[in-house]
Amino acid sequence: MRKALYFEKKGEGRVRCLLCPKRCVIEPGRAGFCRARINRDGELWTYNYARCAALHLDPVEKKPLFHFYPGHTVLSLGTVGCNLACAFCQNWQISREDAPTVEVTPEDAVEMALARWAGDRCVGLAFTYNEPSVWFEYIMDTAPLAHERGLKNVLVTNGFIAAEPLADLLPHIDAFNVDVKGMTPRFYPRVCRGLLEPVLRTVETVYRAGRHVEVTNLLIPGENDSEESIRALVDWLAGVGEDIPLHFSRYHPDYRMTRPATPRATLERAREIARARLRYVYLGNTWRPGDDDTVCHACGRTVVVRAGFRVLEVRLRGNRCRYCGTPVAGVGWEAAAGEDPAE
Repeated sequence: MRKALYFEKKGEGRVRCLLCPKRCVIEPGRAGFCRARINRDGELWTYNYARCAALHLDPVEKKPLFHFYPGHTVLSLGTVGCNLACAFCQNWQISREDAPTVEVTPEDAVEMALARWAGDRCVGLAFTYNEPSVWFEYIMDTAPLAHERGLKNVLVTNGFIAAEPLADLLPHIDAFNVDVKGMTPRFYPRVCRGLLEPVLRTVETVYRAGRHVEVTNLLIPGENDSEESIRALVDWLAGVGEDIPLHFSRYHPDYRMTRPATPRATLERAREIARARLRYVYLGNTWRPGDDDTVCHACGRTVVVRAGFRVLEVRLRGNRCRYCGTPVAGVGWEAAAGEDPAE
């Protein structure tokens, strides 16, 4: 265990956690909502420091990040716990249960990523699978070590984090994928036991800070897939930055939600709406040709051809469209063409 950051003492042995907007008041011997932070003798301690529940070498496209070192891999690590409780969670075995873990120190994680650099085009570390912000202290120890060794850091997050911890985290993270789960006022409290506004603020903060950010929206039939909800998401995101890639992902039944999978027509309509205001729109969990391709927003030609998580062809010169010369937003396009990502 490691003493937690971001808490205050409330008297009578209680503490208030200040890491996420829930601001849990935790009684002695009890854990907060995320189950990863425990009141021990009137102070807050992390239960999951260096406890790794999932460790894989993934394509960066799987995060999904399509405009950050395409065609590369990231060493992906996850722990236990989450500060939301989404009824449709696809990683509930580690986010809502106390899954088996192994110890992976910050030094171990960096060395494993470096060992993968040459043969697997590993660009760095991704904190993912469960909600990584509940692993805050571990990330704050690990990410600077990765930077010192020339690696990148990725955060795949629900965005439900307080402003001050996010500000402290920003210098150490190179790319974010933020899951914006729905745009109607009732969706987050009812389906995810959270709030929408802090998530939107996270995306806005990351973008204004100049960090690379992409957004994912899992479309669930009858929950967040109305045209009104899709337009609200698109209009808000376009107001933040029209060059932020948006991934509409196909839902399938999981955990406590049994609704049928998202119809193809819903995904195609969402893409049509989004392309009117955003430059880069993708469909995920579909495995159809074209859904994962990057299209130049100026000339409409395909500049990156993908098959699922694999990059098949890059039709760029540097970061510019080969056909019309228009810049394509993102980081690491030169590396995608085969150059050394460290240069």
